[in-house]
Amino acid sequence: MTREFFATWPVGELERQSDYWLEEQGRLTEPMRYDQATDRYVPVSWDEAFALIARELRALADPNEAEFYTSGRTSNEAAFLYQLFARLYGTNNFPDCSNMCHEPTSVGLPESIGIGKGTVVLEDFEHADAIFILGQNPGTNSPRMMTELHNASRRGAPIIVFNPLKERALERFAAPQDPIEMATFGSTRIASEYCQVKVGGDTAALKGIMKLVLEADDAARAAGRPSILDTAFIAEHTDGFEAFAADIRQSAWEDILSTSGLERAQLERVAQVYMQSKAVIACYGMGITQHRLGTDNVQQVVNLLFLRGNIGRPGAGICPVRGHSNVQGDRTVGVGEKPKPAFLDRLGRVFGFDPPRAHGHNVVHALAAMLDGRAKLFIGMGGNFVAAVPDKPLVQEAMRKLRLTVAVTTKLNRGHLVHGRAALILPCLARSEIDFQKSGPQSVTVEDSMSMVHASGGLLLPASDQLKSEVAIVCGMARATLRDTSIDWQAFEDDYDRIRDKIEEVFPDLFKDFNARIRQPGGFRLPNGASERVWRTSTGKAQFIVFRGVDEDPRVSHPEMLRLATVRSHDQYNTTIYSMNDRYRGVYGTRTVIFMNKDDMAARGIAPQALVEIEALYGDRVERRVRGFTALPYELQRGCVAAYYPEANPLLALAHHDRKSQTPAAKSIPVLVRAMAAQAQATNAAE
Repeated sequence: MTREFFATWPVGELERQSDYWLEEQGRLTEPMRYDQATDRYVPVSWDEAFALIARELRALADPNEAEFYTSGRTSNEAAFLYQLFARLYGTNNFPDCSNMCHEPTSVGLPESIGIGKGTVVLEDFEHADAIFILGQNPGTNSPRMMTELHNASRRGAPIIVFNPLKERALERFAAPQDPIEMATFGSTRIASEYCQVKVGGDTAALKGIMKLVLEADDAARAAGRPSILDTAFIAEHTDGFEAFAADIRQSAWEDILSTSGLERAQLERVAQVYMQSKAVIACYGMGITQHRLGTDNVQQVVNLLFLRGNIGRPGAGICPVRGHSNVQGDRTVGVGEKPKPAFLDRLGRVFGFDPPRAHGHNVVHALAAMLDGRAKLFIGMGGNFVAAVPDKPLVQEAMRKLRLTVAVTTKLNRGHLVHGRAALILPCLARSEIDFQKSGPQSVTVEDSMSMVHASGGLLLPASDQLKSEVAIVCGMARATLRDTSIDWQAFEDDYDRIRDKIEEVFPDLFKDFNARIRQPGGFRLPNGASERVWRTSTGKAQFIVFRGVDEDPRVSHPEMLRLATVRSHDQYNTTIYSMNDRYRGVYGTRTVIFMNKDDMAARGIAPQALVEIEALYGDRVERRVRGFTALPYELQRGCVAAYYPEANPLLALAHHDRKSQTPAAKSIPVLVRAMAAQAQATNAAE
């Protein structure tokens, strides 16, 4: 995408294009500045862009009027320098993409096991006797994981799936690496038990399984047989078992079954698999985290594993499945709105300044600050912030009132068209491209969901000689903005080894010999106390945490209410749309669809393929409605519907979030669905 493209297309016309069309226009090739007079982006030099950022940042009355957003594509090196730049500037405002997905993991797991990360490594899947998959669709969202599930199934390990939708890849999967399956069009069964829970029914199902395990243990003890529970692990390594067990025992089966939507016989089969397995891995995704009690949901998955000591030994453990390549690593190297005092002390000592101590903004707080006018400036390191957030129409209006928006990116997206009064698009190198700096070709590092850190170096020539690396862009902004600093930003830009040396100084326990270890094949794993049964909690032990009742989301009294879960299509990565088709679900050429139970459709007089309007139910007197969605019958439980993200985001209220982590509860939006009148359908078609 060159300056000629932007000269042809006013921003107002680009806004009318689909997200898919925007993505398909190709790579951005030079920095661009928004020109209000012509409603177009025009070329700007890098020096002019950095000067504009510096001028606007220095003009703010308070550093906390700026929001520094990160997406998970940001490398460890760029993220470390980014948080250093923002803290030297004077703020802890770090809204982050993880705030919208796995923040309940970052909040919930430390309370349970002392670390906000999973405990397994890839090799554990080879030794697991059973694998539980909750609220996660790896066939679409984590295809690398399908190989491990395929192999586990082929060797006879039961795979238990909890998902409101029947997903083809969780039922059967053909491994591309298997020549026989490819040649014969064969496949392997994945789910040995597919628990099609209601939306918001996972914790009820988990409590049912745990209730059955406790009942079986009671019976075994009464009969003089060995305990079903790992009593030694519970006694030596955990606190809170008695309160937890009392709550499970008093949970009523009627509530468990009605909320989960499952039959007791199926839960009994699942409990039997769990009790017969010596090593169990539990994987989960946003179907667990994106609820009003998402953090509590995560902790119930851990509770199940605790019962038989399935943490801290081979083939067992908790496995939160994250998306972006470095969403976990960004946090490890300091991106976060609630920094720990010890980290700030080390950062200040290494770089010779006093970092700000007050907590900053996460995504919800940043959006609130934009809506009420406190935020003035937004810098986004990657991502498509506007498309991803709740209350999309309100947020778009607020974004347009900001003094400056800055986007570091590779391709055009919606976030560049909904911008502040001044706006910059700063094109960066892709991870696949050669990053050549003064000291030679550079590599960057990322941390995956299993705490493995490895180096990544590009092999392709850059799409344009005007592109800069993320590190170079951060250094350029910092050099232009920060006048009173002795930090040699140019040295960091010239040689990324120097950045890693500083990361090691600030995090000596995590990154000892950082530069040496990333040069080893496969990289290295960061220390993970819970994997070794070292619990860095307040008591020094793992914690059973009680979940009162069985409801993950508040009950809504409206008799026609349906629970909507937002989902991604097969050819989609987060907000990036690679195709208008979703072949696994039989959808072609469109994304404005809603999947419904056929009996719910019939009860509302909605025919297959009919256009409907969807209205959110919050009781806050704000109208949230989308129209012209096509209703498709799908295998879901009654009372449950699903629609694509981000198309359904206008239905998600900012205040509808997890109470502890503030992650938007996008997997359980209370809605009404109505057939559109013929006249309204005709109007929608014309539009």
